[in-house]
Amino acid sequence: MKQPNIILIITDQQRFDTVGGWGYDHVITPNIDKLAQNGISFTQSYCPGATCVASRAAIFTGMYPHNTGVYSFQNWQNHRCWVQDLADAGYHCANIGKMHFTPRDIPGGFHDRIVVENPTNKTHASGNADDDWGKYMTLHGVTRPNDRNQTDPDWLQKYQGVVWHEEEQYHSDVFIGNSAVRWIETNQSQKPLFLEVGFTGPHEPWDPLPRHLEMYDDREVPSRIIREGELDEKPPQHLAHQHFYANTAHESQIDIASADEDDIARMRRHYYANITTVDEQVGRVMDALEARGYLDNSIVIFCSDHGELLGDHKLAYKWLMYDPIVHIPLIVRTQQTVGKPATVSDLVSLMDLGPTILEAAGLDVPTYMEGRSIGGYLTGDDVTPRDYVCCEDNYQIMFRTQTHKLVYYIGQEAGELYDLESDPNELHNLWDNSGHVEIKQQLLIRVLDWMAASNYWNSGYKREVGQQYSMRWPTPDDAGLHGGGRNGKGKPLDYL
Repeated sequence: MKQPNIILIITDQQRFDTVGGWGYDHVITPNIDKLAQNGISFTQSYCPGATCVASRAAIFTGMYPHNTGVYSFQNWQNHRCWVQDLADAGYHCANIGKMHFTPRDIPGGFHDRIVVENPTNKTHASGNADDDWGKYMTLHGVTRPNDRNQTDPDWLQKYQGVVWHEEEQYHSDVFIGNSAVRWIETNQSQKPLFLEVGFTGPHEPWDPLPRHLEMYDDREVPSRIIREGELDEKPPQHLAHQHFYANTAHESQIDIASADEDDIARMRRHYYANITTVDEQVGRVMDALEARGYLDNSIVIFCSDHGELLGDHKLAYKWLMYDPIVHIPLIVRTQQTVGKPATVSDLVSLMDLGPTILEAAGLDVPTYMEGRSIGGYLTGDDVTPRDYVCCEDNYQIMFRTQTHKLVYYIGQEAGELYDLESDPNELHNLWDNSGHVEIKQQLLIRVLDWMAASNYWNSGYKREVGQQYSMRWPTPDDAGLHGGGRNGKGKPLDYL
């Protein structure tokens, strides 16, 4: 069987409730909607890290932060990336846009790279060369839009909502779209293709093209989700997060606690319009792929690395474990799903992308990978749903089931516990609630079980014994575990 082309489109910082075709009609996303109309929408998909590098390192290595050591912005060039597995198997691998490798310019298994980092990255200031977008701007006499917090006297009143001020071709996401289209049009390789297109939007500052912002003039947008005094009942990191970004001298400065409802609505319109700017480029990429015949035998995956609070809980950005941060869009289109849209509401994780892609390419999934293929959902086979998803970032471990979320803070007594059935917006922290002691203890035990199993199962990778190795593992009957694990290898299903 001919190996399929694999197209992975990743946005940056896009929340789950920003796909118009999923019923969130406050956002204009006709091209993402078209993907959903021809694919499988995974409406309960979660990221493994609550910020860019942590999540991407986990996605592309197939291992959680506690096994790679990449909890935030640490280097991850020494860890094997499954792109290398595809390259070794004969794929031609290309990255157009953001990958967020650290360090930035490693090959990572890619044969071709056009590198674009965050629009405000000052890579050249540290002695490194600018990224390809920055070089493009410099060659055309355009200055990278840095330090606007120092030059714009109204910066704090804009709450990161700014309109793009140069010609359209210089916008980072337009540059990525143009580069991807041109690469697709001129690629001469006859090998199966793995193409990662990484858009920078809607990472802050939210800088849509003016014509896209105009589409949101007076458009009604959802109000922020808050409860007065709620942060006083949550771990101290939440208020510290709010205060830090209100007082930082960096361009990410935002005094979100001072924003009124009009400020929030204006900020959100810029964020949603930024997504519309990205959506237009997604459509151009898909049209170019279709014109070259790539879609005749392709798997197209659309997702984001993590979400954005956008004023919910009187907070902005990421780093914490609220659903607007960890719950992200995921759509998978194959030739078999065209015209046959479906929705999956089971829990899935972006950790599942690596096993799914390698399986589709006909490759063995390395033993150390912690996800599970979601290929069964695409082919209509019976699938045993996940019981939970996990996310890690710095001092936090999130353990989320369909009904509850627990966030364990390493080294401190405070934590978070939410009953998602009665409190889906995570407004009432039940960590110290006497009526929820039993469920809290049950979830803490499951976190311990997951963490212990994960460390044990990945010990072979840490010993550098290769991609496939066996660990002594009790059978389900011996251990009282259910399921036979991935591919019948004895790995407990609850762990995956």
